[in-house]
Amino acid sequence: MTQSKTDLRVLRTRKLIMDSFIELSGKKEFKDITIKDITIEAMINRATFYYHFKDIYDLLEKVLSEVLLVNLDCEYYQNNELNEEVLVNIFKAITNFHKSLSHRCHRGYEDTIARIIREQLEIIFYKMLLNQHPTKDKEALKLTTTMLSWGIYGASLEWGRNSTVPPEEFIKLVIPSIMYEID
Repeated sequence: MTQSKTDLRVLRTRKLIMDSFIELSGKKEFKDITIKDITIEAMINRATFYYHFKDIYDLLEKVLSEVLLVNLDCEYYQNNELNEEVLVNIFKAITNFHKSLSHRCHRGYEDTIARIIREQLEIIFYKMLLNQHPTKDKEALKLTTTMLSWGIYGASLEWGRNSTVPPEEFIKLVIPSIMYEID
């Protein structure tokens, strides 16, 4: 019997698996976590794991996406105008997300993390820009959101590597240029 994805038991089990993975990632690097570790921590069998996730990389992607969505508070931003305060808050959320992952994920998974961050930023920026400029060409808006998401992500990496100033001070240096290009 196949259950609906909205079945509360299914949602609870999925959350249990994800929480177990997060718990394990605090103790081990991602590359050292096995599905067996997760199933033991979650007290489920292997088939249950595979019912919810294709593999450990699928689990990693889903966990990172959900954690990032919580950090970004997407619904709040999507209904706002793109301004200096929003850019600073988004940048702080991205840098906090990076800091929280720095000791958990092996550097080999940066591509996955980068893609997830950029995709979420593109969604947020597109909705904000569409609200601000409803008559603007949709393709131009998509290109702008791509450039913004890559730029914010790249700046967060640069901040993490070299900066000794708080993230909000770091990003404020380029906000006038960003806002000029958007308007």
